Amino acid sequence: MSIVEDALALLDARRSGPAGVRAAPARQITVDLAALRAGGYVPEEAQERRFADFYREIKRPLIKKALARGAPADLRLIMVSSALPGEGKTFITLNLALSMARERDISVLLVDADLPKADISRTLHVQEEPGLLDCLADATRDVESLVLGTDVPGLQILPAGHPHESAAEMISSARMRHVITSLVSRNPYRLVLFDSPPLLVSSEARALIQVPGLIMLVARAGHTPRQALLDALGKIEKNKLHGVVLNECRTPGGGDSYGYYGYSSYGAQRERPADAPQSD
Repeated sequence: MSIVEDALALLDARRSGPAGVRAAPARQITVDLAALRAGGYVPEEAQERRFADFYREIKRPLIKKALARGAPADLRLIMVSSALPGEGKTFITLNLALSMARERDISVLLVDADLPKADISRTLHVQEEPGLLDCLADATRDVESLVLGTDVPGLQILPAGHPHESAAEMISSARMRHVITSLVSRNPYRLVLFDSPPLLVSSEARALIQVPGLIMLVARAGHTPRQALLDALGKIEKNKLHGVVLNECRTPGGGDSYGYYGYSSYGAQRERPADAPQSD
């Protein structure tokens, strides 16, 4: 049996009723898609439709598994990581969050948990905002008060917060478990998507790996050493590993252009072309 579900599987059925009780965020930010496109964090307009199809193939099995009847709450905690830096992890995570937010019956909370780099926070210009680390450092803070709304319906952001020298220990703490439980308990239709540091070079990532119920790895074709990918896979509990996204696959025509995307079960890979800028 494959450790990931068929990438073409659809949701069993739309859930009826309101998508949970949603607390109003303390403030809202604007997601500047033009700036993200210029910075290489979202596809060019001409490629949007192709990419939309690719992200549907990634998100729908995730959503189906996370919101299955009787599924444990930790399956709504989804971590995206890579073995090493430079694999395109942040590009994948941000676009997956935007794609998930288009679903009518769920909301998505994108958590910048790449604490050493905080790329999501910098990209969205919220690097000075209090966030995850501030909440972990101060037990009196309510994590929901730090969640930022966006002008993208269904999408919220939790910034990384201000740097702390004990970040790895804070991620491993009982306080972290309390904060994460709070994030999923207030809204049963909220998916929490973590942008994680690379597994092989970050103690924070190795601490964070205990938190989510589902984990996806990003690898870059022609760049990620095979042994590094195997080492990263070896750190993930097999029941948590949902799949591998292969970034910058060579197109089937064999030309010089590269693209995105391969979605695979562990050891069985399929590739599809699409031009994609590299970012991490």
